[in-house]
Amino acid sequence: MNSAPEILHTTARPTAVIHLTIPHAEMMQAFGPAIHELMSVLSAQGLTPAGPVYAYHFKMRPGIFDFEVGVPVEGTVKPAGRVKPSRLPARKVARSVYTGPYEGLPDAWGAFDRWMKAEGLSQAEDLWECYVHGPESDPDPKTWRTEMNRPLIG
Repeated sequence: MNSAPEILHTTARPTAVIHLTIPHAEMMQAFGPAIHELMSVLSAQGLTPAGPVYAYHFKMRPGIFDFEVGVPVEGTVKPAGRVKPSRLPARKVARSVYTGPYEGLPDAWGAFDRWMKAEGLSQAEDLWECYVHGPESDPDPKTWRTEMNRPLIG
């Protein structure tokens, strides 16, 4: 289930990220360890997350995910292994929040994309998801909330 979409302007936020370029089929094996690695580096540097974990996709390509898994931070993370400093951008975006298990995200994005097209909105190639409430908060996937952000052109 998606919330009513809205158009808003985001503000830039400093983040710690790991860049991954992987086949779709490897997402479940790569994502969790990347989050664990991020959190370990933050802890070692005395930093704490300043927001939820997110995935920032640079461009959607068939069969391949090219993205950063990251977390907002107060301050700047020092590069360590695969972890690098980055930023969530200041952009005009269309946003909707999906509630449900992660397996439903492709359909949620499809519905969101159809709404944007029906509204005549021009989408940039990039997008990001923020995992606002997930398995770390509640084991029931029906309660998980994922914020979907699609930058707009114009």
